Amino acid sequence: METIASKAASLSPIVDLQDVCKTYGSGRTAVQAVDHVNLTIQPQEFVLLLGPSGAGKTTLLSLLGGLLQPTSGTVHVAGVNLNRLNARQLAHFRLHRVGFVFQFFQLMSALTAHENVELVLRLAGRSRHAARHEAEGLLHRFGLSQRLTHLPAHLSGGEQQRVALARALALQPPLVIADEPTGSLDSHLGEEVIRLLRQLVDEEGRTVLVASHDPRLMKAATRVLQCEDGKVREG
Repeated sequence: METIASKAASLSPIVDLQDVCKTYGSGRTAVQAVDHVNLTIQPQEFVLLLGPSGAGKTTLLSLLGGLLQPTSGTVHVAGVNLNRLNARQLAHFRLHRVGFVFQFFQLMSALTAHENVELVLRLAGRSRHAARHEAEGLLHRFGLSQRLTHLPAHLSGGEQQRVALARALALQPPLVIADEPTGSLDSHLGEEVIRLLRQLVDEEGRTVLVASHDPRLMKAATRVLQCEDGKVREG
């Protein structure tokens, strides 16, 4: 019987970076945020990218999510060469192929928990009825059935992070990227978010890439990478 691991190994990489650099500025003031990175991530891996602030973690995630273009090198994510996409195609890629979870949640403050998730579904073309039904199902799954109509300001940090997770998963992206997902949470809520991220791999077969300096994530990860001075190495 084929195991999940063997099946994943036979699939194409979900992430493939070839000699990727990202430089900010020029001349003597240039900063090499990502420095000749080669990286392959297979489907159904939980990869932890450890490193101090300023190491290049967020820039690397932004390249993978199509938020930034590399200065040089090629970025392939979920079978797509991001170097070849125009602005409209990149927006479509970000909507459908990658789910982002940010440290400070980045929920829309004027929208309720339900509306924050529903908006993503509506942007993807769902009808209002279908979007509402799917959003309710996602928030119920994350234990937020009683918080659907609450604005972000009236939710706890852990609740906001769960809304952000639901929003990131709304369109079932193959890759989920989380930037410091436990950084603004206490120890108990941080452990809960780690459990939810691990669940995405074990129960849904998604690929998860987390950038953090939180060592608690090491027990959940299937692979640990170290990021320092824009370079990435196996941990």
